[in-house]
Amino acid sequence: MWHFTKMHGCGNDYVYFDCTKEALPKASDAAVFMSDRNTGIGGDGIILIKKSAIADFYMEMYNLDGSQGRMCGNGIRCVGKFVYDKGLTDKTEITVETLSGVKYLKLFVRDGKVYEVTVDMGHPSVQPADIPLAAEEPAIARPIVLDGRNLSFTAVSMGNPHAVIPVESTADTDVEGLGRQLEHAPLFPEGVNTEFVEVLGRNEVNMRVWERGSGETKACGTGACATAYACRLLGLTDDAVTVHLLGGDLRIVYDAENDTVFMTGPAVTVFEGEIDWPTEQ
Repeated sequence: MWHFTKMHGCGNDYVYFDCTKEALPKASDAAVFMSDRNTGIGGDGIILIKKSAIADFYMEMYNLDGSQGRMCGNGIRCVGKFVYDKGLTDKTEITVETLSGVKYLKLFVRDGKVYEVTVDMGHPSVQPADIPLAAEEPAIARPIVLDGRNLSFTAVSMGNPHAVIPVESTADTDVEGLGRQLEHAPLFPEGVNTEFVEVLGRNEVNMRVWERGSGETKACGTGACATAYACRLLGLTDDAVTVHLLGGDLRIVYDAENDTVFMTGPAVTVFEGEIDWPTEQ
């Protein structure tokens, strides 16, 4: 039996396992089985918390289709809450190793529990090799036709690939149709997360997201960071932006002096339980 904790950040939900002492076998298969909302626990994937040689903890994540993800902004906030609430650390400033590098977290505690986390998400990049993007030049407001619609996208890496597309209304956007088409476009050899953004003002946007390997989710932390950075590049918003997602709000600040993005948002425990999973490799 494996003990799990179901958590979410702005509705972006994952199943978490403490693997600091024992590794979860067949993690990719486990992600497919456990993420199923009808026959499993239900979630956008699973996240394993492990020991790290270079940081306080290591975050290993898998999408609901079993593919391994490099980084998840909402997921890493919940990692911070998990390790503090469960006594794996007593520090309120921690480091977490990911496939996108080491991230720095500041935990905000109330009544002995973490309720909000700020993450230093690192440096955004528009360089094609960082995304990766099959192009020689950065794609900033690059025209594209999807399902007969003339749109434009800005490609940004936040340690994982994003395509930010301004739209008149996120509510009226075919997120699945457009997102699925762009996810598998030859322009993005490793796939891409697509953010559809409706600018409400200099410090406020609506955003919906199609995540590669998971489909439309309630929120995407790295996507919110990519969106805020892209909108700033396009002159649509200022350095500090509140991003309204289907699952809640994230506060994103771009520090121009240090070329880094900070994300602040909630982390919530939903429920805990135990599940059978094969122990043999």
